[in-house]
Amino acid sequence: MNKQDQQQFFREIIKQHKGIMFKVARAYCSNEQDRQDLMQEMMIQIWRAVHKYNDQYKISTWLYRISLNVAISFYRKNSSRAKLYTSLNGQLADLPPDDAPGNEWQLNLLEQFISELKDMDKILVILYLEDKSHAEIAEIIGISVSNVGTKIGRIKDKLKARFSQLKY
Repeated sequence: MNKQDQQQFFREIIKQHKGIMFKVARAYCSNEQDRQDLMQEMMIQIWRAVHKYNDQYKISTWLYRISLNVAISFYRKNSSRAKLYTSLNGQLADLPPDDAPGNEWQLNLLEQFISELKDMDKILVILYLEDKSHAEIAEIIGISVSNVGTKIGRIKDKLKARFSQLKY
């Protein structure tokens, strides 16, 4: 693939699949500036890898792998900075605002609870919520299909337990 073809392929990938990167960034970064930085880093890494793309794999699988690896690295680099901030927001999020619609509040809580999961669990939830099959998830993250099912079941139980701890 020549340089011009690579540029065109890159543009098409970003245009058609930017939602993948946005969902991953949203799961790993709670503030907008960090999300933008992570999205930029994902695009850089995708650009660097575009010439290595093997069409034997689905583009979405390839993008998830790159995006998730970049997000994990980014998260680890920035986690020490994040620890400096007190999680007052996390404590306040357990109480619904007076004017918050129920579903929006619950979705915000789900997002918060997912952000508190371990890296691998976050990845699994993101892919599960994307309606990826267990086989696709297994291919993307490199574990067995049965392991995917087991882990997703455990994560669901953790999230249910978190919701059940809330006092309305």
